[in-house]
Amino acid sequence: MPRENFSRIARAYRWMEYASFGHALEHCRFRLLPRLQDRHRALVLGDGDGRFLHHLLASNHILHADAVDSSTAMLRLLAARCDADRVTLHCSDALTFTPPHADYGCIISHFFLDCLSTAECAALVPRLSQYLSPGGLWIVSEFRVPRSALRIPAALLIRAMYAGFRLLTGLRTQHLPAYEQALRTAGFELAEEQLQLRGLLVSQAWRKRC
Repeated sequence: MPRENFSRIARAYRWMEYASFGHALEHCRFRLLPRLQDRHRALVLGDGDGRFLHHLLASNHILHADAVDSSTAMLRLLAARCDADRVTLHCSDALTFTPPHADYGCIISHFFLDCLSTAECAALVPRLSQYLSPGGLWIVSEFRVPRSALRIPAALLIRAMYAGFRLLTGLRTQHLPAYEQALRTAGFELAEEQLQLRGLLVSQAWRKRC
């Protein structure tokens, strides 16, 4: 069964995001940029049109990145934004991708793990963590159902978003995965967490234990 096709919405995605959440998702992606200033190599999963990677390269002049995305249209947009000398593009499914290096200082997945099932996260995280240096960081930005009075409206909003992406891209996942358990099981510890929109959005830095 073919996986989802985000190329269908590549050019419109930025404006869809702004129309739905303003700049909140961008701010969520950028929250933990200061933690990445000393990293030399990054593995970036599903960065879409490359807005985050553009800012990361501008703020860290020593970093080189491998950018993985299954959408050729998204990769073209990313390539147009980022320095070709410092980014290697990989059109591949992250679930089967083999990284070309074994010394990444960080793995970055902004609004990517929510496209996977819990079982897929449980398979992906330990496999890719082998390519992360001891003490390396896995940076995550995701949606979350807050434990507050907003729990029910947030859950309904997230359900509607999944339904929309299923219609537009064929996305099969319909629930937020338990990615945090996958990270903990693979030997990561939560180093920092910041919330936005009263807990609907979360930015996290997970550190690989030495």
